[in-house]
Amino acid sequence: MVLVQGQQPTSESAAIQVLDLTRRFDALVAVDHLTFSTEAASIFGLLGPNGAGKSTLIKMLTTLLPPTSGTALVAGFDIRQQPKKVRSCIGYVSQMLSADGELTGYENLLISAKLYGIPRGERRARIEEALEFMDLAGAARRLVKQYSGGMIRRLEIAQSMLHRPHVLFLDEPTIGLDPVAKRSVWERIGELREQFGTAILITTHDMEEADVLCDQLAFLHRGKMAGLGSPEELKAAVSPHATLNEVFIQFTGASIVEEGDLRDVQRTRRLARRLE
Repeated sequence: MVLVQGQQPTSESAAIQVLDLTRRFDALVAVDHLTFSTEAASIFGLLGPNGAGKSTLIKMLTTLLPPTSGTALVAGFDIRQQPKKVRSCIGYVSQMLSADGELTGYENLLISAKLYGIPRGERRARIEEALEFMDLAGAARRLVKQYSGGMIRRLEIAQSMLHRPHVLFLDEPTIGLDPVAKRSVWERIGELREQFGTAILITTHDMEEADVLCDQLAFLHRGKMAGLGSPEELKAAVSPHATLNEVFIQFTGASIVEEGDLRDVQRTRRLARRLE
């Protein structure tokens, strides 16, 4: 198995440091002694076939699931020893819809502001800033059920950024979106990194998305690290003119077209319908 190791950041510059992190479910080792780090103000892509360990890893990094062994530092806080501090400095956008369609965009953000404990006197300014940044100011008073899929995704990212987290986790943020909406979300993700210095960890099965957005990529296979480096380094390791699709197949032994099962297809189509 080829492993391309990009230059790793020092501990002072790392947004996430994963240290021999492992998670077992009885005899199944879902995440197998992973060690890597991501830089501050960077976009780090996590790729691999379904069952590779991506979701389990994110659940541990966001303190939703305890590790079996090892640990990780997120924004300098230990996920095992300081979970509350970790949660206070991260944002998380899952694959499932989190916005309430029966409320307006502003009302959704107001609920998030209250949940994040943003002081009453700061809420309006924070919400208006988030709406403007995500190009949703003109739709703030419309019901979210009237939004397009791309607008909903931008609203969900706005919700996750209200408390100005150091690290943002995005789990397949453009799944089910059309090409125009996808590009719009890509632009906002890039601007978050550029304007606010946010470190972003993104999971995706879209190789174009990974190539366009990510500074560094990690390919997981059966819970282990199969490849790590910049998109350019990883492609060069396969062949001079390799694509990320070819890198995916080389490092994981899986076909992007064929990977997944009936439940994955059903889940994707349900989400796509809700984003229409």
